[in-house]
Amino acid sequence: MIFVVIFYAGNILVGRDINSLPPFTIAFFRLLIASIILFPLGLRQFDAFRKTVINYKKEFILMTLTGVTLFNTFIYAALQFTSTTNVSVLEASIPVFTVTASIFILKERLYTIQWAGIFISLIGAIWVVLDGRLFQLTSIAWNIGDLIMFGAVFSWSFYSILVKKYMHYFPTYATIFAMSGISSIFLLPFVVVEWMAFGVPPLINVKHLIGLVYLGVFPSVIALIFYNKAVSHLGASQASVFLNFLPVATMIGAYFWLDETINSMQIIGAIAVMAGVFLTTKSRTEKLAG
Repeated sequence: MIFVVIFYAGNILVGRDINSLPPFTIAFFRLLIASIILFPLGLRQFDAFRKTVINYKKEFILMTLTGVTLFNTFIYAALQFTSTTNVSVLEASIPVFTVTASIFILKERLYTIQWAGIFISLIGAIWVVLDGRLFQLTSIAWNIGDLIMFGAVFSWSFYSILVKKYMHYFPTYATIFAMSGISSIFLLPFVVVEWMAFGVPPLINVKHLIGLVYLGVFPSVIALIFYNKAVSHLGASQASVFLNFLPVATMIGAYFWLDETINSMQIIGAIAVMAGVFLTTKSRTEKLAG
């Protein structure tokens, strides 16, 4: 999950860096690149995938829409209007929604120490992005981008539940290849409308090309494979807690790539996030050991 967090932090940083491209265009080319990369591996597992998807058509479509098509499209759209700080605050709320859904849908049981870990990591994530000014959370100038981010939060929470329940039936590479390919086809009409409305963006640009390749390889393929396996092993609620590391990883990335400074308040928040993740996962490890 640590690599998942790093790659998804890069997703936010790169998405912000190339946001001169419109959101559907970024999402489309990201998934197109992922489809091309996964084609050889996906082809080998095609027969197994075809047999499985016959029995789980609806579940596969829902996983594709929530985890691949909508989640990142919402993020790139939100970054057109709001700051990376607001995106990080809202993305840090994913575990809360995932845990709540897991209790009702998956009947997962959480112990008091796990609830405490979730709460501490959430507070720590908010502390990082607000520079320790927790009581100013309600005074942030929320805008349409923040509302769009709620779509990303709900999409990923629902996706995590579906992965826990159904992903183990599907062959990994063929499934992600099919998800990426279908999502590309689904997004294509929106890209056409986007280009008709705003003009064809400057795709033949070194920064844009490098950014799109990164998005197509790391968050789209490697991170998604790692996350699906983590959900199968840890459960949807506990795997999602690691997403609270995202503000911390984003902060570190901004320090090295954007020359932003790290202050003591951010370090305190980072420690709180890591402590919360430790409490949540430690209790599961002890339970398995016992």
